[in-house]
Amino acid sequence: MRVHVADHPLITHKLTVLRDKDTPSPVFRALVDELMTLLAYEATRDVRVEPHTIQTPVAETTGVRISEPRPLVVPILRAGLGMLEGMVKLLPTAEVGFLGMARNEETLEPTTYAERLPDDLSDRQCFVLDPMLATGGSLAAAIQFLFDRGAQDVTAICILAAPEGLAAVEKAFDGHDVTIVLGALDDHLNEHGYIVPGLGDAGDRLYGLV
Repeated sequence: MRVHVADHPLITHKLTVLRDKDTPSPVFRALVDELMTLLAYEATRDVRVEPHTIQTPVAETTGVRISEPRPLVVPILRAGLGMLEGMVKLLPTAEVGFLGMARNEETLEPTTYAERLPDDLSDRQCFVLDPMLATGGSLAAAIQFLFDRGAQDVTAICILAAPEGLAAVEKAFDGHDVTIVLGALDDHLNEHGYIVPGLGDAGDRLYGLV
């Protein structure tokens, strides 16, 4: 498994505003969208491409285009939806699937309550979107779900992660083709399973309490 922390001053600046408890939801949503585009740039460095010949106004030349089968972007509901627009801005030809996962706040174990994905993901590159990598349970379950359907490699994009969650995912997928791209690696998890210093509940801050 590979881990990449995107160390860039623009990312750190936007993260600082996201962390502020007084940042209102509209600003929070806009910043997540902007951050996602920056993180997606890092996450797609190894996206598969194929040669493609075109005619410029001056001459014929060969460039590249995204290979078939197209990449699959999978936001984990509901907070991952806030990251989707920033991802497809950079990768507009990707297909989009959805995976609904929730964490039991007592056991901290994940459960899957919805999915909209192709039955066969053979030879597909998959990009999982989940703002917070806390305990690692939900993300690990989502990655395993994709591998079980034949995905070739999976890249997870998270705004923040805790060391405990990162270690759990690394242990689960040691030797697998998994990449984790982070905006920042925070200090630890508190007794309630929240990332410290973190930014609170990303879903609530994106969409409000429901």
